[in-house]
Parts: sequence; C-alpha cells; structure tokens
Amino acid sequence: MTSLSQPRIATPLSPDRSAPQAIALWLYGVALLVFCMVVVGGITRLTESGLSITEWNVVTGTLPPLSEAAWVAEFEKYKRIPEYIEVNAGMSLAEFKTIYFWEYVHRLLGRLVGLAFALPFAWFAIRRAIPQGYGWRLLALFALGGLQGAIGWWMVASGLTERTDVSHFRLAVHLLNALFIMAGLVWTARDLQVLARDPAARPARMTGVALATILVLFVQLLLGAWVAGLNAGYAAKSWPLMNGSFFPVDVDWSQGVVYALTHDPFLLHFLHRWWAFVAVAALVVMARAVRKADRAASIAIHSAFGVQVLLGIATVMSSVDLHLAVLHQAVGAILVGTVAWGAHSLGRKGAARRA
Repeated sequence: MTSLSQPRIATPLSPDRSAPQAIALWLYGVALLVFCMVVVGGITRLTESGLSITEWNVVTGTLPPLSEAAWVAEFEKYKRIPEYIEVNAGMSLAEFKTIYFWEYVHRLLGRLVGLAFALPFAWFAIRRAIPQGYGWRLLALFALGGLQGAIGWWMVASGLTERTDVSHFRLAVHLLNALFIMAGLVWTARDLQVLARDPAARPARMTGVALATILVLFVQLLLGAWVAGLNAGYAAKSWPLMNGSFFPVDVDWSQGVVYALTHDPFLLHFLHRWWAFVAVAALVVMARAVRKADRAASIAIHSAFGVQVLLGIATVMSSVDLHLAVLHQAVGAILVGTVAWGAHSLGRKGAARRA
C-alpha cells in the first residue's frame, strides 16, 4: 500500500531572529540618511546658505517656490534680514536661488529622515515585531529626531534679527545632536544584530575606556562646531604654526578668559587643531582595546581618525577649500560612527563576561 506524504510547507523565519535583523538594517539605513544630512548641513554652512529660508513651514515648506513670483516673494523675505542688508546687498535672484537650494535640500532631507524612521517604526510596532526592551529606545531616538528639527529652527532664528549669521552655540547643539542620533542608531542596530544571532543576548554596556574616549572626542567636536560657526578656520592658513607663531598672537583677552575660550576665533582655532592630537591619543588607546574584541572596528577607527587629521590640516592650508572642508565634516561623522561601533564591541565583550 502506497502512502502519500504530506507536502512540505515552507515555514517563515522565527520572528525572534528575523525581526531584530530587519529592524537593524532599517536603522542602518536611517543612520546613512542622517550622515547625508550632516554632510549637506556642512555644505549649507560653508556656502552661507542657512539663512536663505526665513520661515519654518513643516508642511507647506516641503515644496520650493514653483513660479517666478514665488521666487521673488521668497527673495524679498530674505532681503529683510541682516545677512542680506550687511553682507549680501545687491545679490541677484539667481545667486539667491543657489543658496536657497542647499538650505531647501537640507530641510527636505530632515523631513525624509523623519518619514524613514516614523513609517517603519509604526509598521514594526503594529506587528509587535519590536523585541522587548527596545521600544522605548526607538521611541527616544524618534523624539530626538523631532527635537532636531526644532533645534534647527532655533538655530536659524538666531540669525534672522540682530546677527548676520547663526549662533555658534546653537549650531553646535544642532550638529552634536545629529551625531548623537547617528551614533545611537548604530549602537541600537548592533545590539539588534547580536540579538538576531542569539535571542538570549544582553544589550552592550558602555565601558570606562569607551566613555573616556567619547568625552575627549565630544570636546573636539564641540570645538569644531564653534570654529565652523565663527568662521575660525580662516584665522590661519599655515600648519603647524599659526601666522608664524605656535600660539596665536591675535587672541583678544579683553573680555576675559571665559569669553575668549568660547568666542575668540584665533584661540578656538588653536584649541581645535591641537586638541585633535589629544583625541588621537584617546582613540588609539580605545582602538587597541577594541582590537581584541573586533579587529574590523579597530581598523575602522584608526583609518577614520588618520584621514580626519590629514583633512583637517589640508583644510587649514587651503584656506578652507569647500570640497576639503565638506570632506572634513563627512569623515568626522564617519569617525563618530566607527567609535559607536567600537564602543559597542567593547560593551559586548563586557556583557559576555557578566552573562
């Protein structure tokens, strides 16, 4: 008697393994978009385009001016702010369209990042695919993204009434929050990839070495943001000396040490170029520690800071060439990503020991 076997039915991947991997890939994609936004933000700053759009219209601002009359209306709004009156008086409409383009792309990318996060997040949440303990973390990253948009307008608003540029303090908050979001996306994606391989895996923890390195790097990034906001990169175009001296002779101490440390372009340029080597020393220590847990992450950290130092020197010596300066900001963002990767690898090693 012949027995008929039941047809084999393909079973879907276990949600415990497939969902974390899918969420991780999504988060890497969002991190890439944030990286692109940081790069476009650098171009916007370097081309002095950031104040070209003088209103914050979340919905209606999605479309650019679509007629000549609309372009003229936008240009007239720009003509009322100090940047045009004191710096760009006589600018043509064609020139205005150029600076408008970069600010528009920057804001459009911000909206795209929001949608790229919100829609998949809602999809995974509705399907109950988000692993236990990760919902709050994803919600926090989403909230930081929303806050980033508000910070961006807060930054722009600082240059619309009494200044010809934005506050370098607010610019620093805007840039550092974007980099923090990108690092958080990378860290969370790494946690989820580990979880996809081992459902019993615990999240990575921050180690002392990683935290110390991040704090040193934070100072360097803060100094870099201030240098950018004050156009302090133009304070000298030689290296290692600044205008013939190791320490700049043009520092204005008349308003006190604290004011000079936070406002003087010569002093901030000096601090940024030499604190870089403090950051390099910290990164070397961290990368050597990471090598035992993740050799690829160690190589990535070494490569990123090596290229970044060379680009920093080249940017100074080129009198802040646009392409080099943009690359300098881009590799700085990549460095943040590699440090998040390495810090996670160290944290995974510690978590494994505690398990």
